[in-house]
Amino acid sequence: MLETWRWYGQFDGITLPEIAQTGAAGIVTALHEIPYGEIWPRDAIAARKRQITDAGFKWSVVESLPVHEDIKRGTGDLDRLFANYRQSLANLAAEGVHVICYNFMPLLDWTRTELAAPVARGGTCLRFSAERMAAFEIHMLGRAAAADDYPEDVRAKAAIWFQQASEDDRDQLLGAIMSGLPGAFDRYDINGLRVALQRYEGINRAVLRSNYKRFMAEVMPAAADLGVRMCVHPDDPPREILGLPRIVSDGDDMAWIAGAFDHPANGFTLCSGSLGANPRNDVPAIARSVANRIHFAHLRNVRKFPDGSFEEAAHLDGDTDMVALIRVLLDEENRRRTEGRTDDTIPFRPDHGHVLLSDFDRDLVPGYPLIGRLRGLAELRGVIHAINAL
Repeated sequence: MLETWRWYGQFDGITLPEIAQTGAAGIVTALHEIPYGEIWPRDAIAARKRQITDAGFKWSVVESLPVHEDIKRGTGDLDRLFANYRQSLANLAAEGVHVICYNFMPLLDWTRTELAAPVARGGTCLRFSAERMAAFEIHMLGRAAAADDYPEDVRAKAAIWFQQASEDDRDQLLGAIMSGLPGAFDRYDINGLRVALQRYEGINRAVLRSNYKRFMAEVMPAAADLGVRMCVHPDDPPREILGLPRIVSDGDDMAWIAGAFDHPANGFTLCSGSLGANPRNDVPAIARSVANRIHFAHLRNVRKFPDGSFEEAAHLDGDTDMVALIRVLLDEENRRRTEGRTDDTIPFRPDHGHVLLSDFDRDLVPGYPLIGRLRGLAELRGVIHAINAL
């Protein structure tokens, strides 16, 4: 497996020379400065690649080449958006970048309600509180059907939290929910979010699936011709929020995606944390079921709570059996080598780390500290080496 590190370029407080000290060999990044739906120019891709290679790395994975909201909604000038996406893929392939992570989550990427929840023995983590999300949806956003999405006990706790919360508490909650869009151009206040959600009225799970299938039909043949491996990221969290449907949340969803365009170009980012937040998901089993389509892996762990809340755990300490999962990925690499596949090595990165030690003194992208991810990378490296030594 190839050790990689997510880097946000000019938006990141962590430098490439610092990343070099982690031992990672590959960089996972994107051209975050380019608005969604616009073409990634080849010269801009070449400049970013040169910056990465000059620092001693390989640009291993694009994360992400964003899918415009009009594509998810099935509205607007779709022909232009699809053509732009295909051209961006061609430009990336021409510069030797062939693994493309993306997601099909409506409106928001990963969603958390707390960016600095305390953890045992010091440090902080990202947390999704069902109680605070309910308070946001029911009392701050005023979404009409939100109360139906939460059990009575969660609604009661949400009402108490809202009544006791200061204006600063509520602002911090909104900020946390918006923080899952690093590098993105859209940020919403409450009124802006209401307007954005109105654009999704009438779009249920079936409609979103239909729009996703059209995206695959428009994009995947070009990816296959270019030798590009597309890998969709699971929903985070893997449940409906804000009344928006989710269609990449479990093994059944992933089986549907694999069948919707049955070609190796149509694959997955195996995110153990996103899938692991669903108590019904057996993450190693899901990985085994789609192993031949896994082009990239996010290895992180979560700890779940009965009310639907969850928080980022240390990489080897959460609810997912990380040793079993890594064994699945290593077995798949061995299988690919036996078949003579050129994509036998699966790039992975430590995802979301605890904020530890000197991380507190830095301006960092939420969820992407230096020390916390370094600890995760070291733990994962140890597991990989131990399994390979057997």
